[in-house]
Amino acid sequence: PRRSALNAVERCRERCWKKDWVIDLDIQKFFDSVRWDLIVKAVEAHTDAVWVKLYVERWLRAPLQLPDGTLQMRDRGTPQGSAVSPVLANLFMHYAFDMWLARTCPGVQFERYADDAVVHCVSESQARKVLAMLGNRMEEVGLRLHPDKTKIVYCKDGKRRGSYEHTSFTFLGFTFRPRGARTKDGVKFLSFLPAVSKDALNKMGREVRRWRLHRRSSFTFVELAKSINPIVAGWMNYYGRFYRSALYPLLARINAYLVRWIRRKYRRLAGLRKAVECMQGIAKRYPRLFAQWRWATEASVAW
Repeated sequence: PRRSALNAVERCRERCWKKDWVIDLDIQKFFDSVRWDLIVKAVEAHTDAVWVKLYVERWLRAPLQLPDGTLQMRDRGTPQGSAVSPVLANLFMHYAFDMWLARTCPGVQFERYADDAVVHCVSESQARKVLAMLGNRMEEVGLRLHPDKTKIVYCKDGKRRGSYEHTSFTFLGFTFRPRGARTKDGVKFLSFLPAVSKDALNKMGREVRRWRLHRRSSFTFVELAKSINPIVAGWMNYYGRFYRSALYPLLARINAYLVRWIRRKYRRLAGLRKAVECMQGIAKRYPRLFAQWRWATEASVAW
């Protein structure tokens, strides 16, 4: 309760500053391979209501409808997209991972959100030992760590010497790696920080392209804003929480589409300079019309 994905990212950032090593866990095909009997056992640990167990079993055994309309029968897994899958995944992993790790490796800290988990270690040798134990544990509960995506990461920064094969990892849409930072006095230094991942940026970029804003010439500025603001504000609130400057190129791209919209809608503003000046004038008069304009002074690249 009262723990969000951003809480997990923030806690992960703090612990990466304190401990040098991280195990970046990736469970292979978790939602396709998790065992039903263990899920039901986890549910039974929290309720003795017969109807709850009955509905959970029905949800799990429901066939999967494929794009061509055919039904695929299953014997394990809880497909992503199912309304109950996040709850069942958390219940299962609470016992299969959280409680087990606390019991067998006391003092080892971790963050987990659904099937995405990060474990912090004080040394490389401890990380290798814990990783081997986790691999065996996942096999005990019918799962498998992805051999290529699971890795040990060195949280390298300006004070940590030496090198290692992996110095970055991605957790909940944020890539943690060495990044430039400044002290309150403006002194530059190298820290280990999270920022929006490349995959997340690419996904949002594809979404912006699908909007085809520059072709909505029948819309007014206000109508355009109402159509995209909830989505853009959501991206800013989540991915802008840490190292927000990494999000500026995406916001600049949205503004570029708006400039194209102006040039297409108004003949007298077909020239690039005139369209940009028009955009700047509107943004100055109505700085909160578009969600991304809240950061306009910081994201100067947007203009």
